Amino acid sequence: MRRLLSALAITSCLLTGFPIISSAQSLPGFTLFGGVKRENQLPFRLDFGGRANNWDRYRLRIPAKKLNLAVSQFAISYPDYYKGSFDTDSIEVRIKNKRVPLQEVVWNKENRLIEIYPQEPIPAGSAVELVFSNVKNPTFGGVYYFNAQILSPGDVPLLRYLGTWILSIS
Repeated sequence: MRRLLSALAITSCLLTGFPIISSAQSLPGFTLFGGVKRENQLPFRLDFGGRANNWDRYRLRIPAKKLNLAVSQFAISYPDYYKGSFDTDSIEVRIKNKRVPLQEVVWNKENRLIEIYPQEPIPAGSAVELVFSNVKNPTFGGVYYFNAQILSPGDVPLLRYLGTWILSIS
């Protein structure tokens, strides 16, 4: 009986000693009132928990069903009260976990806009992940709406709205 109890005690100590692996903040939450329509909310993930005044990595996803047209430019706008910073050298576009070569990434601070230009247009119907590494989160938490817009090759040079990522920094 003593052996059984000691084995049970050691096993329970070992099991509680292992941390439970949990995903950092991801996907849109539950919206009670107002805000962005559910069909316009885009999935995302904040790799390091979205803590205020910390470094983070944003994984902003665009589902394949949202890309009805090819993409020659991504434009991500954010609100004027977002006081974080971005490292344009650490921004990537990924399709099926493969990096897409980029021509240029421009951070227009005055207009609160990040423009991403792939070397070749992204085909319609592709699931895309925009990875923003080395992001310095704002000093104070809040809810921030990041809007996704695209420009299609050969189309009228107007940005088309795709959806919104609702990021919560705590």
